[in-house]
Amino acid sequence: MSTIATLNIGEKGIISEESLDRIPLKLLEMGCLPGTEVALIQVAPLNDPLYICVNGSHLAIRRETAGKILITKM
Repeated sequence: MSTIATLNIGEKGIISEESLDRIPLKLLEMGCLPGTEVALIQVAPLNDPLYICVNGSHLAIRRETAGKILITKM
């Protein structure tokens, strides 16, 4: 299974149910829920943070956090 950190720019995935316990509460409140589509928009020059799109909202998350969120690539 892949993580958000393994996505290439422009790729999309669906957040997996198994990662529910690993997603920080703050991200859950912002819409990073299992079954939600996520797309990688941009990566910062030093590869951290990652700029993602979830439910039409753009979020910047740390690569360490992104590596914990399991997804199924589309």
